[in-house]
Amino acid sequence: MNQRIVRIHDLVGLLNALYPPALAEDWDNVGLQVGDPRAQVSKVLVCLDPSEEALQAAVDQGAQALLCHHPLIFKPLHNLTPSDETGRILYAAVQQGIAIIAAHTNLDRAANGLNDWLAAALGISECRPLLGGDDPLIKLIVYVPAGYEAQVAEALFKAGAGQIGNYDSCSFRSEGIGTFRANDSCSPFVGRVGERSSVRELRLETVVPKGLLSRVVERMVRAHPYEEVAYDLVPLANRRKDVGLGRIGRLAQAVTLADFATMVKDSLHIEALRVVGNRQGLVSKVAVCGGSGASLLKEAVRQGADVLVTGDVKYHEARNAESLGLALIDAGHFATERLMANHLAETMGQAAAARGLNIDFLELKGEKDPFKTV
Repeated sequence: MNQRIVRIHDLVGLLNALYPPALAEDWDNVGLQVGDPRAQVSKVLVCLDPSEEALQAAVDQGAQALLCHHPLIFKPLHNLTPSDETGRILYAAVQQGIAIIAAHTNLDRAANGLNDWLAAALGISECRPLLGGDDPLIKLIVYVPAGYEAQVAEALFKAGAGQIGNYDSCSFRSEGIGTFRANDSCSPFVGRVGERSSVRELRLETVVPKGLLSRVVERMVRAHPYEEVAYDLVPLANRRKDVGLGRIGRLAQAVTLADFATMVKDSLHIEALRVVGNRQGLVSKVAVCGGSGASLLKEAVRQGADVLVTGDVKYHEARNAESLGLALIDAGHFATERLMANHLAETMGQAAAARGLNIDFLELKGEKDPFKTV
């Protein structure tokens, strides 16, 4: 049997299903940044930064795409020349036929994303988002002829509908009678043209994150037997509890700030970090935010965190933490985010296999922090 040809747009769709672009901050630029959506892809190199070295590694390893955390293009370009690093990377990517795709703040905020991975690496459990997400839920109601509800429901669930907390495949079904009359231009699945029909139908209800709505509706319509599908979309006041910025949870047991700082160093494989607070004070409730998360200081205090682990902490932010009684560990932007390459490659590989997409995901080894400890 011939394997399906996988294209860049399939890869982007796979990424978007796991880490919807709707979760990204307004200022961010995620998704396909360079490349032809129709180009074939069989190997993807996953990295933190879209550097010249990363692009060359993709060439050397025969990859057709570079999947990065940090976007190559943040703001509109006023010109495109090889006189700066961004221009050189863009030129080389086009010449080598390598797509560049970014998963940035959507990866930070998503369930099973960077901050979940960071929290797990530091031994934090009972995690929840530190700052709740803004991915509203939509109730989808569709009317299905009896006997076809299972195939429609399965299509909905596979597309990402029906997730409520730690439960999936959630739906509600009730039975009723649907009526309709097909006109001369129809080819009805049941009934006859020009005659009023009554059919036993199931009202199938489920929930869909707004960011996945287009995909879910498309899959639902494709799986539905009717020529014209009757469905409702109802905005909900509910918000997802599994997405948002940062994470907060607990250690298995309280330890001193000094001991926890050592655990962070060992877990993230770094030579040094910066600590704010009483090193002999006990910490058990921990907040984390990969990259730059000092903006979450007050939220961490509000939720009772003993310490916030993040990067890029400025002097006045450290003073503010002192005044609020919150311990801080600045482990660096690079160290709190580099673990994404391994985890994202593994997660995307599993998702591709589940969909029958023949794509290999490789982690770029050897990326280094631009800062050195002396």
